[in-house]
Amino acid sequence: MRAAVLERQGQPLKTTTVPDPTPQPGQLQLTIQACAVCRTDLHLREHEIEATKLPITLGHQIVARTDDGRRVGVPWLGWTDGTCHYCQTGRENLCVNARFTGRDVDGGFAELTVADERYCLPLPDELSDQDAAPLLCGGLIGYRALRFTKDATRLGLYGFGSAAHMICQVAVHQGREVYAFTRPKDERTQAFATQLGAIWAGGSDELPPNPLDAAIIFASAGQLVPQALTALAPGGTVVTAGIHMSDIPSFPYDSLWQERSIRSVANLTRQDGEEFLALAPKVPVRTTITTYPLEQAEQALSDLRAGRFEGSAVIVP
Repeated sequence: MRAAVLERQGQPLKTTTVPDPTPQPGQLQLTIQACAVCRTDLHLREHEIEATKLPITLGHQIVARTDDGRRVGVPWLGWTDGTCHYCQTGRENLCVNARFTGRDVDGGFAELTVADERYCLPLPDELSDQDAAPLLCGGLIGYRALRFTKDATRLGLYGFGSAAHMICQVAVHQGREVYAFTRPKDERTQAFATQLGAIWAGGSDELPPNPLDAAIIFASAGQLVPQALTALAPGGTVVTAGIHMSDIPSFPYDSLWQERSIRSVANLTRQDGEEFLALAPKVPVRTTITTYPLEQAEQALSDLRAGRFEGSAVIVP
C-alpha cells in the first residue's frame, strides 16, 4: 500500500510503498476513505511532541470502511488498558498506558490501516467521508473543551482553525455568543468566523466588546493564556484545548483573581465521540475543507503551518 511516512521527526513526510498491515485479534482491517489533518500531526512532524514509534504513519481523523462494508471513524484515542485507576473511574482519556493513533500506532495518511474495533466510532449517515473526517479530533476535542465551559454565555475562541470553526457552530446552536480571536489583522479569517455565527471577530491582541464568561484556546501559543485571562469576567474559565503549547509567560495575580481559572483538556473518551457525533447532524455542523491527495500530505502540513486555508485539510488516498 501507499503511505505518507514520517521517518525522522523534523524531516518531511515521505510518500512510499509499505507492506499492508495485518490485523491482530480484536482489530479491524480498514480501507481509508479520508483522513483529516490535525495540528498534532504538525507537532509530531516538527518534533514538538515525541513520537514513540518511528517510522510512523501520521493521521488520527480517519474515515474508513471495514471488509464487510461498514463505515467507521478512527480517532486519536486508539487503545487503553481498561484496568488503571483512570480507566476504572471513567477517565480513559488519562489512561497511563494509552496508545494514540498516528503517534504510537500507524494512522491514516495511507490507503489501509488497522484499528482496535472497540475504539472505532460509528459515523452519521448525513455526513460524507470528507466532511466527517475533521469531526474525529478537531470536533471531538473541541466538544470536550466546550463542555468544560459549562453554561458560559459569552464564549471566546482563540485560534479560528479546524476545531474552532466547528465548535463555533455548536456554540451558536446552543444559544451562546461567540467571540472569535485570530492572528492580528487576519481579516479573511475574521470574516470566516462571522459567517459561521460569531457576533464579533478580531485579533488575539484585542479585547472583546464584552467580558467573556469562558474562553477556549485552540492555538498552540502560550502567550494567549494571560491575554485570554484579561478578557474574562470574574468567575470565568480559560480552557486550553491543545496537546502541545509553547511556554506560558508569567502574568500578574490580578489577572487570575476573582475566581478565574485555567484548565487543560487531554485527549478524549469514547463517550465524547458518541455524544458529539450524535449532536453534529442536529446542529448541523458544516465543515469547510480543502482536500489533498496522499502524495501532498507534506504540503498539507506546510499549508496548515502557514494558515493558507480556512477550516480543515483532508487527505484523500
